[in-house]
Order: sequence, then C-alpha cells, then structure tokens
Amino acid sequence: MVKFENSIVIKLLIVQCLLVCCLAQGFDFFYFVQQWPGSYCDTQQSCCYPTTGKPNSDFGIHGLWPNNDDGSYPSNCDPSNPFDKSEVSDLISSLQTSWPTLACPSSDGSSFWSHEWDKHGTCSESIFDQHGYFKLALNLKAQVDLLQILQGAGINPDGGSYSLSSIQGAINKAIGSTPFIECNVDASGNSQLYQVYICSDTSGSNIIQCPVMPTSGKCGSSVEFPTF
Repeated sequence: MVKFENSIVIKLLIVQCLLVCCLAQGFDFFYFVQQWPGSYCDTQQSCCYPTTGKPNSDFGIHGLWPNNDDGSYPSNCDPSNPFDKSEVSDLISSLQTSWPTLACPSSDGSSFWSHEWDKHGTCSESIFDQHGYFKLALNLKAQVDLLQILQGAGINPDGGSYSLSSIQGAINKAIGSTPFIECNVDASGNSQLYQVYICSDTSGSNIIQCPVMPTSGKCGSSVEFPTF
C-alpha cells in the first residue's frame, strides 16, 4: 500500500513538473508599446474615456510583450495564474494615469490590465510576478517619456504632419535605439502616429535595438500627430 501511494505521489510530481515546464516558455526580449490617445480616439470607431475621467494628454502604455527573435511570441502561458487586482493595489493610481483604458464601454482599467497580464504577462512569470511585471512597465514609461522627447525636437500633438524620419530620429537620439512607429487611420483616412514600440532585454533593465520589427501598421513618409 505504501509503495502504491509513493508511486502515485511520484507520478503527480512528474505531471506537475511537466506542466510547469510547458508554461514557463522562454522569450528573447520585450516589446514595450506606448500609444497616443488622440490617435486611438480619432478613428471611425472612436473611444470611451475611463470611468476615472479623460486621460492626460500623454502617451499611455498599451503593453509589455515578451517576444522572440524570429518574430513569434508566446501568449496565454498560465491560465492558472489570472490577474489579481489585489497584487497591484499600490500601483492602481499609477496604472490609471500611465496605463489608461480607452475601450468602450467605459471602465476603470481592470479588464485592460487583466487582458495584458493573462495574454502577455504570464509568459514572463518565470522572471516577474504580477506586481513586478506592472511595476516594470511603469518604470519603462517613466524612463522613456515620449511626449517630452518629441516636443523637445519640435514635434507636437497639434494636428500637424511630421516626417516619419524626424519622429524616429528624435526618439533614437534620446534612447539610443530606433523605435518602430505604428500608424492608424483617422476618420478622414489620414495616416497618424498611433503607437511606438521600443525593446528591452528580458530583465527590463536595458533598452536594446529591436531584434525584429512588427510587420503591420507601417506609416508613410509623413505622419499626422493629432491633438487630444
């Protein structure tokens, strides 16, 4: 009987180890993505302000996404570890400011953060717990102040058009690597500055040159920077 019970315990431990190995997928770098709220809202789909009010006229975090050098990426790595708001209770105010939701219907942001953790954050849980993951994103936002960088180069959210090369050049000069600029289309069909991708190593400590760039959302040579 003892031998039988020991055998069951050993088998359960093996299964548990296999599950952990399967969930702990590796990755090569992070995409840190910030979006301009004016471009999110200035589309035919429009937007909804969060229940906490209109966000600041500033770039907001979209996500911190584990990615691989070949362009693939892991996702939804650990369904057993869903987003838990209590884990980031001390960060809520900062998340509402720096990582606001613009999706409809209006909400407090929890569903947005939950989606980002469940889909992307769980794939970095071998390095960061939930608090560490969201804190890292907030730290990167503070480190890379895109609006300040662009305005310092005379690129302002005034509805005017700017060359894509000048936008990339200003950010490159500030952070030492070339960002990927994603554009979307406004309600009139004009290309506008939507999201900025920069890359960091897996520790989140060092900004690096992106090993691979996204293939969608490419901009023309001239890009609008709408007001918000």
